[in-house]
Amino acid sequence: MKPVLIHPCYFGPIDQYAFIAQTDDFAIEKQDNYQKQTYRTRQYIYGANGKLLLNVPIKHRENKTEKHQKYKDIRIENAFKWQRLHWKSLEAAYRTSPFFEFYEDEFVDLYEKKATFLMDFNLKCMQVVFECLNLDFDFKFTEEYELTTENYDDQRELVNSKRKQKAELENYIQVFQSKYDYIPNLSILDLLFNKGPSAIDYLKSQKLIR
Repeated sequence: MKPVLIHPCYFGPIDQYAFIAQTDDFAIEKQDNYQKQTYRTRQYIYGANGKLLLNVPIKHRENKTEKHQKYKDIRIENAFKWQRLHWKSLEAAYRTSPFFEFYEDEFVDLYEKKATFLMDFNLKCMQVVFECLNLDFDFKFTEEYELTTENYDDQRELVNSKRKQKAELENYIQVFQSKYDYIPNLSILDLLFNKGPSAIDYLKSQKLIR
């Protein structure tokens, strides 16, 4: 089986982790250009008023003549307290979920320590999720960018926030679904805080769409 090739996301959606959970090997694209409006900077959670976007602010390019920037070179804008805002939003959304307190200490450091580079921060987010899922955070980076590749199971499109869902995800109980019904394929945090240690079994049992 070829390694699954993905982009590191701001935690990432559930279907991305279904692909990760169902492979023995994965790789991370490190040589791509940054693109806006993707899961690189955003995650969707289930808030008290429905689907809620949390977006990581980034610094704008100083050299406006450069058309593209490498994802690995993108810096986070820390002029305002976005980390505090995101953590308060997560607390408000999931404090009453079955497993928020179970995982709280694993995630709070991500929102208390200043982050500089977006990719580095996203890799730390992924590492914490892997630890919570009891998955080995063992991967390799790409050494050059290839538009198409024969060496990997190319799932880089999972980073696109406006794509179609790539797994037939089963419903599970969400905190506010009695008010706004079930919302599919939110951030992996929604699955973790609602299902806890059984989240990994859920991910491994979902039917992938290739």
